[in-house]
Amino acid sequence: MAKNVRGVTTPVYVATVVVLVVLVVAGFALYATKPSTTSTVTVPTTVTSATTVTVTGKSGGILPVTGGFYNGKVVTFIYTQPPACLPAYPSFFPSAQVASKVDNCEVGIGNNTAVSGAAPFWVLVPAYAGLSIFGVGALGANPQGFPVYNDQTILTDCGASGSPSQSPDHPELIYSPAFTKVEEYLNITNGYGGLPEGVLPLPAHDHIISVIGPIPWYTVVVLVFDPNIMPNPVTGECTQVVASDLPNATSNCLTSLAALQRAMTTTNGAIAQANADNPIWLALGKPTTQVVIPGDTSPSQIYNANSNVIEYFNVNTTNPYFTLLATNQSVPGFGG
Repeated sequence: MAKNVRGVTTPVYVATVVVLVVLVVAGFALYATKPSTTSTVTVPTTVTSATTVTVTGKSGGILPVTGGFYNGKVVTFIYTQPPACLPAYPSFFPSAQVASKVDNCEVGIGNNTAVSGAAPFWVLVPAYAGLSIFGVGALGANPQGFPVYNDQTILTDCGASGSPSQSPDHPELIYSPAFTKVEEYLNITNGYGGLPEGVLPLPAHDHIISVIGPIPWYTVVVLVFDPNIMPNPVTGECTQVVASDLPNATSNCLTSLAALQRAMTTTNGAIAQANADNPIWLALGKPTTQVVIPGDTSPSQIYNANSNVIEYFNVNTTNPYFTLLATNQSVPGFGG
């Protein structure tokens, strides 16, 4: 039998990696001023096969895209401008050096009034994969920068920043006191890899939104500790990969706000076994719920920003992994 990669057979996994990397490469053409160019790339047209198509960059460059989830379906995020970290919190950072290193981007306070008309989007970090979420091979990530759990690659909409699978228009580095807690748990007192304490690459992640619109979006970071509810970014399906004491291990598959709200209060006794050697889980007090939203204690707080990162993207309800590149970047309703 072919080895499974988070519930996806090997041919499907290969096609999925190809298209995720292709979307990243296409995204880096953003804001280019060079004339239109044509390049040939390989993208899957179905879940199980791939084909070669031609992608033509329009004058002004190709807008970067990623995938996300809305009401249980895979949708397209079309980024229109670089992110902003607003407002800056001088007192939140341990030093001006740290603030400048991360361009004032943080996870820990947040402010959803920083930009008028902004709506929340939830960033799903597969925290059960431990330090591999930061995309570094020495910390367990795969060569493309995707996290690895139990020798299985976890495909995400965005790989960690600084890795081959990173998404465009995302902060490169971010500061969080939660990172400091993990470093202190590991007896790292001067930061990791020459970075200041509490500063690490933006982790690999998926996205959930609850509204459709070409608006600014403020960030709510979600730590996922139950591997069974982390969806495949291309298909939106969840597969049971570890033991569970729930009747339906994947019932809260994280492709909608409703599922995320349920996961906030759903406990799974098997989470302890699934995270037994996970320094993130251990450093944060061994939570037993499927997900943890730092700063939130109940589903009623799910709209509270816990980061000051503002993203700017439009939303198209097509699946980008199957349609966007195959239609030469033609995105109905958004200048395609």
